[in-house]
Amino acid sequence: MLYLHDVWVNWFEGEENGCNVCAYHEWRKDDGMMLLDQVPVVILRKNDMDFFEKTICELPEELLKKVESKAFIRKGSKREMMEYCFIASDGDRTMAIDTMGYRVPVKKSRIMPQHELIVREMADCHAAEPFYFPDAVQKTYSLSEPSPEWMYGLTRKERQLKQLLLLAVDQLIESDNDPALKYWFTEWAPEKYEEIRKMDWETAVQEFSASIIVGWSPAHEQLCAQMIKGRPFFEKMYEQETSVAK
Repeated sequence: MLYLHDVWVNWFEGEENGCNVCAYHEWRKDDGMMLLDQVPVVILRKNDMDFFEKTICELPEELLKKVESKAFIRKGSKREMMEYCFIASDGDRTMAIDTMGYRVPVKKSRIMPQHELIVREMADCHAAEPFYFPDAVQKTYSLSEPSPEWMYGLTRKERQLKQLLLLAVDQLIESDNDPALKYWFTEWAPEKYEEIRKMDWETAVQEFSASIIVGWSPAHEQLCAQMIKGRPFFEKMYEQETSVAK
């Protein structure tokens, strides 16, 4: 069994998409990092690593047995055992996993670059273990469950704000309010005012949605700030993100 010691992790809970499990350089002081005293390392095949990057489905029984009770966290002078906690890697991508005693990867974390380098060296020297992972179900993405591709190249702050904007637009669409939808679509694309005014509902929904999922810009952030006004929960999330550095 391969192990790492004294490993800092920053758990992101319930995240299916690996793009939302922030890399070390995106960690924040108030994230609540944790130091693992000891954690087993499992080397996987390339396709198997997709399982952790794209899902939170049930883990193979043989994998759970292999890592069971082999990870420890130090609390004061005591070492506390973690039931199913491990680091998974295919040599290129690396992710720490904690199931919290369940059979799915409830918590995910990236690790520090120096530890990633050690894991990469382990992968160079040890063959990948042939665990059986079920085929990933093809997902259908939406504004409320955005595709990882829509977030590629964005910073942590930009990803969070984009998810907030997409949620606001999704709720607007769910309200089935045609004048409101066309108002906000026109705010987003004022040069298309006459065209938007004549659109039917389905066309307006499709074109508005298709246009805002592309990239991130000051215009996206401005629309987000405007659309969330008067929604305390959204406003709090917006303020939290805009108060931190990029």
